[in-house]
Amino acid sequence: MISNNEMIRIRRQMQRRIRDVVAERRRARQLEAHDRTGDRTESRPITDQSLTPTA
Repeated sequence: MISNNEMIRIRRQMQRRIRDVVAERRRARQLEAHDRTGDRTESRPITDQSLTPTA
């Protein structure tokens, strides 16, 4: 018979593994989408609008 604490430990371990697999698949999909688009986005530095002089 499995104790309550052991059941909780096993359940948490399974949840961690599932979360890891989901994250890995998400990263793979993002990389695949990135490869298909060829990164056509323009990269601009983020400016702090509070430091920009106003007219």
